[in-house]
Amino acid sequence: MSYQDIGALILTEIVGDFGFQIFANKGGIMPFSVGIMGYIGVIYFLIRSLQGSQILLVNAVWDGLSALLETIAAMVILGEYFVDPWKYVGIGLIILGLFFLKIPLKSPKPFHFPSLFSKT
Repeated sequence: MSYQDIGALILTEIVGDFGFQIFANKGGIMPFSVGIMGYIGVIYFLIRSLQGSQILLVNAVWDGLSALLETIAAMVILGEYFVDPWKYVGIGLIILGLFFLKIPLKSPKPFHFPSLFSKT
């Protein structure tokens, strides 16, 4: 796992979330398709992130960075903001927690897509 893999995972999740938000509020095949494609990307990048990593670490980094980046995207793209200023303190604590996880910038292990059928 690396920031590269987690970053791609989060970006595809944001695409999927935004597509499904539009679909949930307005309907339409295009927003639904964007949501589906985003979550297909989530599956791919989650598999990449899990290779050679612990679920505990991948989940912690994904949750933390996803909360941070999706909050920023919602503010910039959708114009949404928190009403309660203490929620911004929570975002700051997420950033602090991510520093302690010490994630590499590039994955030390090359990616290969696993076989769908086990070789027993």
